[in-house]
Amino acid sequence: MKHLFLVRHAKSSWADETLSDRERPLNARGESQLAPLANALKATGAFESEIFSSDATRAIATLEGALPDSVPPERCQQLGELYTFDYQRLLGWLEQRDDSRITLVGHNPALLELAQWLLKQPPEQLPTASFIHIRLSIKHWHQIGRGKGILVALMTPQDYSYAHFERKLKKKARTAGDNPATDIPEALHHQLSRLRQLERGVVLGLDDEFLHQYRIAIRRSRAITESVQEVTGDKALAKAVKTLKRHARATGPLRDLHVFLQDLPELCGDNSEIRAALQIWFEREAANRHKKLVKRLQSKRYHDSMEHWLNLIDSRKFQKLAGTLGPKDIRKAVERRIKEFNRWTAELMHTSPDEDLHRLRKQLKRIRYLMELDAKTWKTELKTLKSRQQLYGQFQDLHMQIDLLDQFRKAAPEVLPAALSGIAKTLEDRKADARKQILTLGGLDGAPL
Repeated sequence: MKHLFLVRHAKSSWADETLSDRERPLNARGESQLAPLANALKATGAFESEIFSSDATRAIATLEGALPDSVPPERCQQLGELYTFDYQRLLGWLEQRDDSRITLVGHNPALLELAQWLLKQPPEQLPTASFIHIRLSIKHWHQIGRGKGILVALMTPQDYSYAHFERKLKKKARTAGDNPATDIPEALHHQLSRLRQLERGVVLGLDDEFLHQYRIAIRRSRAITESVQEVTGDKALAKAVKTLKRHARATGPLRDLHVFLQDLPELCGDNSEIRAALQIWFEREAANRHKKLVKRLQSKRYHDSMEHWLNLIDSRKFQKLAGTLGPKDIRKAVERRIKEFNRWTAELMHTSPDEDLHRLRKQLKRIRYLMELDAKTWKTELKTLKSRQQLYGQFQDLHMQIDLLDQFRKAAPEVLPAALSGIAKTLEDRKADARKQILTLGGLDGAPL
């Protein structure tokens, strides 16, 4: 069995016309592709191979920028013969190898045409900083043949990096769906389309931001639908809201783990031992949660629910219901929710359980999403609301981090209890400070300026 990773160099610069093609460096976008590319290559096992690159400046820079510290540079070879745009030359080079796994950083069209020759159902494109993993059921490379390869993975920057995913979407951006109050069905189509586009990044799990944005798209969909349901009282919409809520809830535990892992370096300070212990344990927990979420997203039940959701949005009944929701209805719904929020806030005390603050946080989200249905009217209030929501979000994150740390302490009571107590004290103090700030904020104004 042989494994072949074909990696196209990152985006290069044409700014200096005095340079030969071989000498061209990476441009700013190419540099920004390296860190996420490194993460994706590591996750797929590309660095477990023998590593070769063209001797062109852009190929060398791509390999050096993506290579983990754990891989010694002497394991990598730069070969002039790999600076080629002819796939047959690469094929001839491969036939002389005896390695079981090979990672090759090179150039198009040679890489793409080699993949197209090896695969029965080949990709049509291989953008910069993309790679293909091909498996071949052969004992020796000289047995390589047309159509003998099996595609294991094809990843582009927009698959493994949310920043590049978003950049790609912005190039194709439309204004449709940006103003829900103008066209609610179109706004929901916009969010559904975004959900489906984000699913691949969530499933791959190489950039936490895909999951965060997926959760936002679900919550926006739910908020818009709740608004229509609140005005119309339609039971079918209530059922749809419940389904969206269930999908959002399924992503929560993994998102909490992502946030905690991001905060670990700062929480652990110079204590590398406790940081390593916590990171290993919580990364394993996150991996298990990710597997469960992937199974869910790939299930028939999930896909059926998305299909049902699409059919509901497209139905004449929903079109008619959505048409009944105007700016005045949005305003009334916002004012009603603000009144409820203010009543709960007035009842809040220093001794109130955390759940009371979580309830207020959720209400803030609903108010914000309602306002965003008519964002121009509520522009000033939205700025204030987002700031306040961030504080409530910090309180929620701290609450969850304390709970996660307690889980670890119960699972591994022998691991540096003094250090863990110090981290727990830090989290408790921060949560108490966040609670104090929340209590001083008071209620919200009920009408736009």
